[in-house]
Amino acid sequence: MIGSLRNFAKTKFAGLLVILMIIPFVFWGMGSMFSSGNTNNIVKINNTNITTEEFIDHINKSNIPDKTIKENLDKNIIEDLLSTLISTTLLDLEVKDFNITISENTLLKKIKTNKNFQNQNGIFERIKYEKFLLENNESAVGFELKLRGRELQKNLFDYIGAGTITPKFLAKKLYEEENKKLEVDFIDLSRFYKKKETFNNDDIENFINENKDQLDIEYVDFTYAIINPQNLIGSDEFNQTFFDKIDEIEVKISNNLTIGTILKDYQIKPLKISNFRNSENKKDIEKKIFESRNIDFDIVEFGNNFILYKIDNIDKRSPDLKDAELKNELIELLYQKNKFDYNRKLLQKISNQEFENNEFLKMGEDKIENIILNSVNDNEKFDTNAIGVLYSLPVNSFTLINDEKNNIYLAKIINITYENLNLNDEKLNKYLLLENSDNKKNILQTYDLLLNKKYNVALNKKTIERVKNFFQ
Repeated sequence: MIGSLRNFAKTKFAGLLVILMIIPFVFWGMGSMFSSGNTNNIVKINNTNITTEEFIDHINKSNIPDKTIKENLDKNIIEDLLSTLISTTLLDLEVKDFNITISENTLLKKIKTNKNFQNQNGIFERIKYEKFLLENNESAVGFELKLRGRELQKNLFDYIGAGTITPKFLAKKLYEEENKKLEVDFIDLSRFYKKKETFNNDDIENFINENKDQLDIEYVDFTYAIINPQNLIGSDEFNQTFFDKIDEIEVKISNNLTIGTILKDYQIKPLKISNFRNSENKKDIEKKIFESRNIDFDIVEFGNNFILYKIDNIDKRSPDLKDAELKNELIELLYQKNKFDYNRKLLQKISNQEFENNEFLKMGEDKIENIILNSVNDNEKFDTNAIGVLYSLPVNSFTLINDEKNNIYLAKIINITYENLNLNDEKLNKYLLLENSDNKKNILQTYDLLLNKKYNVALNKKTIERVKNFFQ
């Protein structure tokens, strides 16, 4: 129940969650769960077993504190950690299958050319290497095994993606497409939306009736108190005495003592809040209680304090239009819905090829603006994704686009101008690299699918549950 503050007080530093970058095929093509046989095995990949001991060792090497794992069991942290181990094991099996090796000389060269272990003149210094190992609590053997593993995996991916050489004409085509100049006419659609000040009470009430289930408001009555070392033990420190008192409060909650009785024992006065409705201008601490309302009696962390709270009542009812702030929120929702409906109908008309140029000119009157876009990266006026849409369309196409502030525009492609580029132009080098990279990515994605067919991954469900129970 109590998280990081207690951990910080005891350890002087917070545990870091190590996030491992893995290829995304894990658990895509899983075989059936197996729940019998050798309970010491947690995963079977074809004929290769991953034992429970290997998985526990993997968890320990992740440096994730036990408490963090315990608090995230319901967020599938055990499954995520197991996923990374399966990924690594699959890659090791592939390295072995392709007979990919790395020599001691290559490994030594990798270490000696690492800038972290070199002096200002680029010369390897053994003392820097040993200092790095000490600071990271690593042995030379352990570090070199990890380095060997990374290099073998890198060589595997290089091997799979080998031979991806892009012809210059494809790179030229990519360059021309991304660097063509677009002339675009556009109309700001904001003047076609119904203005907020024109919505009356009838409009709002009709909106409420049509969306009653979504617009009913939760009003909450609750009692709470802010608890910190100063008002609990008369100290400014988050020490063991303070956390012992927090534990004591938790026990009293579990023994069904009232919040009034608990606070009276510590001479802390409670605050009572009635008809609380969540909104932006409310106190953060009270919004935190509202967000925690599914548990009606609890003590939770909040910044450098704790909150002891009790939910007294929750009532759902229709919005009260006498509440000016709430009324303004409803008008904003109604405005956004009206705006969305207008844009949707216009876009549907364009998609059905029912929108013609004379209608564009009529809508624009004398307010049609014009812009020249110099490349697919020219996003000074419009959002990057909107630019991508424009660059995918032919001349005389219509579409809706937006800017960074989410203003919506009706746009028409007036003209497209291409740059005449020679096949030997230096500008092509960047695009050759980009095309090679994309081709390698496509090959690896295909390889990803092949792995799912090549390996049958079966999980021992009962053993996974035993591991979870160990952390509970």
